[in-house]
Amino acid sequence: MSALDLELSGKRVLVTGGSRGIGKAIARVLAAEGCDVAICARNAEALETTARELAGESGRKVIPIVADTGSTESVRQMVSIAAGRLGGVDILVNNAARPGGQGPVPGLADITDGAFNEDMNVKVMGYLRCAQAVAPHMARAGWGRIINISGLAARNAGTTIGSMRNVAIVAMTKNLAVELGPHGINVNVVHPGLTRTEATPGVIQRRAQAEGVSADEIERRMAQGNSVRRIVDASDIANVVAFLASPKSLAINGDVIAAGGGVGNSIYY
Repeated sequence: MSALDLELSGKRVLVTGGSRGIGKAIARVLAAEGCDVAICARNAEALETTARELAGESGRKVIPIVADTGSTESVRQMVSIAAGRLGGVDILVNNAARPGGQGPVPGLADITDGAFNEDMNVKVMGYLRCAQAVAPHMARAGWGRIINISGLAARNAGTTIGSMRNVAIVAMTKNLAVELGPHGINVNVVHPGLTRTEATPGVIQRRAQAEGVSADEIERRMAQGNSVRRIVDASDIANVVAFLASPKSLAINGDVIAAGGGVGNSIYY
């Protein structure tokens, strides 16, 4: 039996939040699959470094674009640059958001208007802005994929703003899938759980120092939160996204893929 061809060679991809973490891992896998990729973030230096690294690894075009998805004008300019440099945009991966799970979670009394509005503007409205800007390009081509990176806080209490923003992403995704599906555009959500990125060693070390135990013990405890008993890596999330970005994923539209290694005992059907 031949290897599965994801049919991604030559596709044009835009990854927001693509300079590090899950976004960088997604850009890396898609470039390795033969895509040309535009990555966006707010830090020009980090973008340039990542773009050179991924282009060198893959031999594909990797374009850095400084952009702020919290601004409608910035998003429009970003998509215009990406479409112009790549010749179009076939795949959008919405990933730019404030990271969760790396610090104390505010309780009800500590949630401020500013924190709530910033989170919702960058992640929820930011994803919507990006979808609005790329959809006409995809509709003209008669094909496209939009993958929204959300999070398992949508299914768990414990972080009020985190749960609210991630549930909103799911609702938005289903609505976009219904509207854009007839134009050949599939829209789906990936819910990462605890995921190993460049930031993880620092998080582990800080917890180890605070609790007076070894870093290995903290990692062991963290891994107990899922059924595979290891921390899922950013590359594992990227592999899921690569399939959803592929023409092979036609049967999945407007749906949610949990990618947390089997978090919790709840049954979703």
